[in-house]
Amino acid sequence: MTEQTTPNDGTTWQAEDPPPSRAQEPPPSGWATGFIMFAGVMMIMAGSFQAFAGLVGIFEDEFYVATPNYLLELDATTWGWIHLVLGLVVVLAGFAVLNGMLWGRIIGVILAVLSAGANFAFLPYSPFWSTLIIAVDIFVIWALTVHGRDITR
Repeated sequence: MTEQTTPNDGTTWQAEDPPPSRAQEPPPSGWATGFIMFAGVMMIMAGSFQAFAGLVGIFEDEFYVATPNYLLELDATTWGWIHLVLGLVVVLAGFAVLNGMLWGRIIGVILAVLSAGANFAFLPYSPFWSTLIIAVDIFVIWALTVHGRDITR
């Protein structure tokens, strides 16, 4: 064991010990890990459901009934493609979150924001479903930003 001195405060520590600059972080709580696991699973489920809703919009154009005079008047097929692509990317990011990848958390937050925005615009076509997905997106954003790092420890 080699004794070393840190230049800042003059304290000594052994070579096998972690440097004093790295504070010993407590292990993540079960709740934190559970939240991030739940967020990853919800991303996979919500992305799958969103992709399925997109397929319905693509193949059955008359399935969704739009309210007149809404801000974003797009064809149901256009919304179908938006939901299909966004849903598939959310599923992939959900698997990345479960594997503890940083890029998965970053993409997950960005996609959850986009998903919430897309579902807000989709409210006249499917109000209950859109509201439910927006709520899930908000929870995913919270879990990924507050507890995202806990899954990697």
